Amino acid sequence: MMRAAYGFIRIVDRMNRRIGRIAMYGIFALMGILLISSINKTFFTPTLWTLEMAQFVMVGYYILGGPYSLQLGSNVRMDLLYGDWSPRRKAWFDLFTVLLLIFYLCVLLYGAIGSTAYSLGHFTGEPISFFAGLLTGSEEIGHMERSSSAWRPYLWPIKVVMIFGFVLMLLQCLSEFAKDLLRLRGEEI
Repeated sequence: MMRAAYGFIRIVDRMNRRIGRIAMYGIFALMGILLISSINKTFFTPTLWTLEMAQFVMVGYYILGGPYSLQLGSNVRMDLLYGDWSPRRKAWFDLFTVLLLIFYLCVLLYGAIGSTAYSLGHFTGEPISFFAGLLTGSEEIGHMERSSSAWRPYLWPIKVVMIFGFVLMLLQCLSEFAKDLLRLRGEEI
């Protein structure tokens, strides 16, 4: 059982570290898009796509970098009391709060799945059965949702990124949960 927990922690942490390190470079893509926007607004005709594309890149940067941030412990935490606690008390508190986070992420994931199904043209029924139907061929993609801006990009790609990011965050929360359980048992991580 312990080997399985250590293996799960190692796999999830390694995967989120790699994805998080790649997602960090999204800030350069964001800066490039905003630079193009500034240059075009100053010297040429303003472009329609830059603001919305910058928002999409920022969502990917934030959502895909979140699990790595949680892994590093660089998330915002109220250290007024927490900083003086013993490692065991911190583990108990983290164990409780990560369960709340897991519940919240499950709600977000379900909403993201429903929103993605809607963006692919599924307007009624259960979104999970829609995706299962897509795999089996009993469902078809309908009228796809587009942004209301003048550029009008499809919205499903960024919604898929959100689903992927929420799944990664859930896996990282489960890894943190396992780490806290091991700390409470006195194991070294």
